[in-house]
Amino acid sequence: EEALIAVPDSYREGSFGLGAGKLRTVFTIVLPSAMPGILSGVILATGRIVGETAALIYTASSMPQIPKSIFSSTRTLAVHMYLLSNEGLYINETYGTAVVLLVLVLAINCLSGFIAGKLAKK
Repeated sequence: EEALIAVPDSYREGSFGLGAGKLRTVFTIVLPSAMPGILSGVILATGRIVGETAALIYTASSMPQIPKSIFSSTRTLAVHMYLLSNEGLYINETYGTAVVLLVLVLAINCLSGFIAGKLAKK
């Protein structure tokens, strides 16, 4: 919402002055101008989601099995890493899970930065 509000009114006025309608102005002027701010919000939200391990332990399932379908219960990587480190027996597996989680977060951040860069050039 803040990214959409931050788009200058002169962009909208210029688009209306050239005869564009409200829907066309939103999709061709306002959204492309606000896209870097929107993607920044998505990146910050993703980082916060990954960091909320303690809340996930109580709200997410902790089934130590491979899911049989897309709707079956399983555990998130953050919960898996926490439970492995608590047991103290599987330290190497804990480090492996941490690396996988770190690589996923970095990949999501790099991908969103790449997409934001491509959209900013337009």
